[in-house]
Amino acid sequence: RGITKVDGILFDLGVSSPQLDNAYRGFSYHEDAKLDMRMDKDNPLSAYQVVNDYSESDLITIFYRYGEERYSKSIARKIVDYRKNKKIETTLELVEIIKSAVPEKYKRETHPAKRCFQAIRIEVNKELEVFEIALKDAIEILNTNGRICVITFHSLEDRAVKNAYIEAQGHCTCPKELPYCVCNYKSYGKIINKKPIEATEQEKEENSRSKSAKLRIFERSEG
Repeated sequence: RGITKVDGILFDLGVSSPQLDNAYRGFSYHEDAKLDMRMDKDNPLSAYQVVNDYSESDLITIFYRYGEERYSKSIARKIVDYRKNKKIETTLELVEIIKSAVPEKYKRETHPAKRCFQAIRIEVNKELEVFEIALKDAIEILNTNGRICVITFHSLEDRAVKNAYIEAQGHCTCPKELPYCVCNYKSYGKIINKKPIEATEQEKEENSRSKSAKLRIFERSEG
């Protein structure tokens, strides 16, 4: 379209509710469906491949990295043991395997499959990798005084935004004893809000999915 610079960019990283709520897409741990979780149906990688083909160590890694799952090792072990006899075909089949791998107390605290399903979804769609590239590119095309606003919905996304903003803002690495800066660090702008903006209590009551939403803002400077 011939647009090389923009004044504002909004990233809303919330997953589409219709996609999550449609059982046949395989995102839900409440409804039974074939393991899928692809946002792009042309994606050759699906949840079925991740669950049935990944090694135990790879499953542990994605459950811990993308789901921050404390029982990632026992869950991965259960999955690998189960698939020795048959392939894992459906979401509720996977849920039952996960339930068998965690303590009863954990089941009472939260749905035991929540974190693993999040991790598998992120792995299938390469969500964090794609977003981190897009965010860096977005900072590059901002006009002076242009702003980027990012709304995240879980800690992994929020951490990625925070780190990207810190890197873009830059910081002096000179020894404190020097009277002036000689490192010539590069800064693309400034972080507007050090603490993320969250939904009001009223909005959280009206829309439960806003409870985890966090907004961080970055402003481009000259240069």
